Amino acid sequence: MKPYVRVIGIFCFGFASAYLYGQGDSSAAPNPLYSVTGFVDAFYVYDFNKPDGDFRQSFLYNHNRHNEFNLNLGLLGFHLEHPRYRAHLSLQAGTYAIDNYAEEPGVLKHVFEAWAGFALDKRSSLWLDAGILPSHIGFESAVSVENWTLTRSLSAENSPYFLTGARLSYISDGHWQFASLVVNGWQRIQKVSGNSHLSFGTQVLYTPSGDFQINWSTFAGTDDPDTQRRMRYFSNLFGRFQISQKLGIITGFDMGIQQETKGSNIYNLWFTPTIIGQYKMHRYWQTAVRVEYYQDPDGVIIPTDVSDGFRTLGVSLNLDYVPVPGVTGRLEARWLRGREPVFRAEEGMEDQDFFIGASLAVKFGVGLNSP
Repeated sequence: MKPYVRVIGIFCFGFASAYLYGQGDSSAAPNPLYSVTGFVDAFYVYDFNKPDGDFRQSFLYNHNRHNEFNLNLGLLGFHLEHPRYRAHLSLQAGTYAIDNYAEEPGVLKHVFEAWAGFALDKRSSLWLDAGILPSHIGFESAVSVENWTLTRSLSAENSPYFLTGARLSYISDGHWQFASLVVNGWQRIQKVSGNSHLSFGTQVLYTPSGDFQINWSTFAGTDDPDTQRRMRYFSNLFGRFQISQKLGIITGFDMGIQQETKGSNIYNLWFTPTIIGQYKMHRYWQTAVRVEYYQDPDGVIIPTDVSDGFRTLGVSLNLDYVPVPGVTGRLEARWLRGREPVFRAEEGMEDQDFFIGASLAVKFGVGLNSP
């Protein structure tokens, strides 16, 4: 069976299951809400390293072109929402889809999300969703207007943006959310060829108020075929704090370990701390400063040709213009400094990279019916 047939089959099966499940319960009587969503992120980046080729740096997946205007991400989505069941399908195009879905075959490169789910209890607090899901890891998404900075942090670029599998989620009292996942692997639609094992994830999200949020997500599994299977364990912890109406702070810390070889008791470690501060200067203007560090000496996530691996400090400054919700014009300057030459340049590799980027992004949603 072709891959896209399987995806469509899963999507339709989930939707049909939700529909049939709802027919036996009077709470399924209200009509579902249908909506169309869209997103366009056009950008220009000038990288002073002037790297040649189709991308700037191998470890970046957003706004990853030099000295050209391009589409980072374009989305067209269809959403169905009901108190007892829901479904979503988004198709994508742009350099993000080209770079981040390079390992996926054919039409799957153009599937951003495709999932369906239904509530397992009458209060609609316990949900089962299945398909190509947004990742439960991290405080940034591929949709730039949802983030405080134009470009993604090194932590976000090098952890999953999406996962494929099933998610069981529970909202306890409006403040606590819990989720457990069974997935095909580390940011995979299809499993790695020769891998017969599934991977797992968990999430705990605490939101006591709109000004405070803390999240802990995990991943446990493998991204290798069975003959080379190295177990990978990953933890993502972050907090989002709105100090005042104008000032907000995000702090995050990612850490992972992976077996050096199959069955080994030796594990390779990587980690990355990140802090972002956002200040709203005016009704339409805001700025953000990011400081981050990424250390992967053994090349588990970011392989290099240097002995000391990827050890990089990063600083960025953002200026945003938001005339109306969902419309954002952005300008960002970002500097990355490595311990060794790990950044692509016009001639060979350099130990630092400085670039300036600009973006115009629009996100919209249109309801097709009313309750």
